[in-house]
Amino acid sequence: MDLHKFWKDILEQNAGAIREYFDRDAYINWHCTNEHFNVDEFIIANCEYPGNWDGEVERVEKIDDMFVTVTHVYPQDRGQSFHVTSFIRVIDDKIVAVDEYWADDGIAPKWRLDKHIGKAIK
Repeated sequence: MDLHKFWKDILEQNAGAIREYFDRDAYINWHCTNEHFNVDEFIIANCEYPGNWDGEVERVEKIDDMFVTVTHVYPQDRGQSFHVTSFIRVIDDKIVAVDEYWADDGIAPKWRLDKHIGKAIK
């Protein structure tokens, strides 16, 4: 499965293309907001979300039938920034399950900045 193309279709909010990646009984969990979606609901959540999106897959790992991706996601105006870690289970070249963890990008909390610990990754 081409996960770079999968993410491209997600970011372009291409509903028809997104559907083709999934088994009809697949499910998607967004753990940070405690949401469980079927494929149709997932497509609505992605494709009806306002704005135009962009991003880049930063890392892909494969473990048996599981892919792990880390993707930087942002609106095209770059007004926000997110990272999503996705655990994508694939059987017979179809996604059967996704568990995702979304995080808002930002600066470290004040208490850590005040302690002068850590440094920027980039």
